[in-house]
Amino acid sequence: MNKVVIIDDEPQVRRLLSMVLKSRNYEVHEAEDGPSGLQHIALLRPDAVLLDLGLPAMDGLSVLKRLREWSEVPVLILSVRDEEALKVEALEAGADDYVTKPFGTAELLARLAVIQRRRFTRQNPEIT
Repeated sequence: MNKVVIIDDEPQVRRLLSMVLKSRNYEVHEAEDGPSGLQHIALLRPDAVLLDLGLPAMDGLSVLKRLREWSEVPVLILSVRDEEALKVEALEAGADDYVTKPFGTAELLARLAVIQRRRFTRQNPEIT
């Protein structure tokens, strides 16, 4: 079972994501702010992180930068902010993908599968 940490300050978004992911047999853990999200990641060692950029206490970009100091866990950004410069900044800071809210659940699940597949491929290269 794949483990996912959702870091989003909106309870309704966390609830929706949790329902969708659990229906696909993901083990889901939720955090409502950056510091608790980083704690969850450190303790749980998830297979992927869904990260909102507009968080209280520590914005999502800061969470991502701190996370990249010690982890290569795949990170999918979920944000209402759709400015190209911000997307580029997040990707350059270490995000694996960026999805703008509102999003379709099928697309989200597909993108989540892709970033997890990339991680698996990097960790277990095929010898030819």
